[in-house]
Formats: sequence, C-alpha cells, structure tokens
Amino acid sequence: MNLLETLLKNNEEFVSNKDYLNYQTSKTPDKKVLIVSCMDSRLTELTYKALGLKNGDIKQVKNAGAMITHPYGSTMRSILVAVYMLGVEEVIIMGHTDCGFGALKPEPILSEMKSRGISDDVINTLMHSGIDVVDWLQGFESVEESVNENVKVVKQHPLMDKKVPVHGLVMNPDTGAVEVVHKDY
Repeated sequence: MNLLETLLKNNEEFVSNKDYLNYQTSKTPDKKVLIVSCMDSRLTELTYKALGLKNGDIKQVKNAGAMITHPYGSTMRSILVAVYMLGVEEVIIMGHTDCGFGALKPEPILSEMKSRGISDDVINTLMHSGIDVVDWLQGFESVEESVNENVKVVKQHPLMDKKVPVHGLVMNPDTGAVEVVHKDY
C-alpha cells in the first residue's frame, strides 16, 4: 500500500468512527489570533501544546521560514482575509531557532532542481523576467531579524488595519520555549 492509500484508509476509519466530532469548531478562531509560522514538522503539534491552544483557537498560515516574501502574496492575503472576514484581532509572526530556511543557500537547491530536470533555460528565463531566483531562494541570517522584518511588512501594509497588534515570537523547537522579539501593545 502506498502512502496516499494509507492516508485515505486512515481517513475512512476516522470518518466511520466519527472521530471528527472531537474537532468540530467554527470558521472564526476562538482566540481571535492568526499565527504565521514555519512549516517545520517539529512545530505541527508543539505550537498548540506550548501555547496552550486547541483546535479552533487560531488561524494558522505555515510556510518556509514564516516569511512574507511579497506584500501582495498569498501569506499577506491570508492575513488580511483573517482580519477583515474571520474575526482575527491579533497577528503573530513566529519563527523558530534551528530553522532550515535560515541556513538555506540558493546554490544547493538550484543544483537539486537541475538534477531533477529543471533546465538552465527555465532559470534564466525567470531571471530575465525580473524574478531573482537566487535571491528568492536565499535564507535569512538571523531568525529574530527575519521575524521583525515580517512584522514590519504586516504593520506597514497599506491595507492592514492599524489597530490590529502584530507580535513577533521565536520558538525553540526542542523545548517549546518562546521568546518575544516584538510585542505590539
């Protein structure tokens, strides 16, 4: 049985056992907060446990490095939808120590792309179209600085409600300890 078949079999059992009843909640977050966090698999359950959260408490957007790479990209759009349509009253940007994106260098990922069939022509076309692929794939040097930069992107966005606090946190994925790098009260 392949992975997808295993997942679908698990889902069938979940539905037939009515386990979903344990997770039913509304579309609006009970704690009225959205957290932008890294997609690191160590944070999947840890974030909820370390912050005392349960299903339905928050809206969460996850991506590599908890980054807002473009002020009009999908992460910022999700934040705006959550604020204006889903009852979110606070935003948290939460990076973490030992982040793989922080250590990311463009050369190894470009090399891996090429080994899987992405041609130099494709990369050059993107570069000549104004997309700096090398810069786009570059990680950050300091998670604290990255979190602060992303907080600024949200706070300074022309469509963002200026009354909504935007906080910055850094979590330790080994212990769940959280450090505040920007408190917006």
